[in-house]
Amino acid sequence: MLQTATAVLLDVRETQEWQAGHIPGAQHLPLSRLTAGAKAPSAPAGSRLVLICRSGQRSQHAARLLREQGIDAVDVTGGMKAWVRQGLPIQDTAGAAGTVI
Repeated sequence: MLQTATAVLLDVRETQEWQAGHIPGAQHLPLSRLTAGAKAPSAPAGSRLVLICRSGQRSQHAARLLREQGIDAVDVTGGMKAWVRQGLPIQDTAGAAGTVI
């Protein structure tokens, strides 16, 4: 469910975290920019935004913010830490194996 007709994955971590390692195909919008009024990326009609951060705290906050704006948004429980524990791929901005910081 990374970026399909039914979901768009949005990473809300800060830029240095994103650069160190993110999920291939995810979009990036730091929570700090979102809370400052930045517009969430558009998603195809009928789809939802799936938000992720390092541990799940920021993505929960971001999802709540977006739902208050009428956007269908959920967070990934456990965040990037849980993603990596499951052995799922992450990459840095150069396309090499990434890390979660």
